[in-house]
Amino acid sequence: MLQSRVLVIALILLLSTTLPEVHSKSIFDKDRRDWLVIPDAVASYVYEAVSKVSPRAGQFLADIAQRPTVVSTRNFLIRETTKLTIMAEELIERIKNLWKTKVLGY
Repeated sequence: MLQSRVLVIALILLLSTTLPEVHSKSIFDKDRRDWLVIPDAVASYVYEAVSKVSPRAGQFLADIAQRPTVVSTRNFLIRETTKLTIMAEELIERIKNLWKTKVLGY
């Protein structure tokens, strides 16, 4: 039972980063293009809760979060979601310009 809980928490931490970086990120920053801020914050809170109950399990989760495969997967997801966000912002600007020129006649 404990092992399955640890595995679930480890999966949550799959998208997390090093713990000091989690606390330095603002969830509500409007200029932020990183979609993983909220999962990072959740993972941080889960880590803190697990660490209070069992420091050994907390250290295990911290070690998993810093493994190269987890870090590289997380960095890949950040890169790709940033590209998608930029493309979505460009599309919204094009739609706004089209609306202003064709529909409203500005």
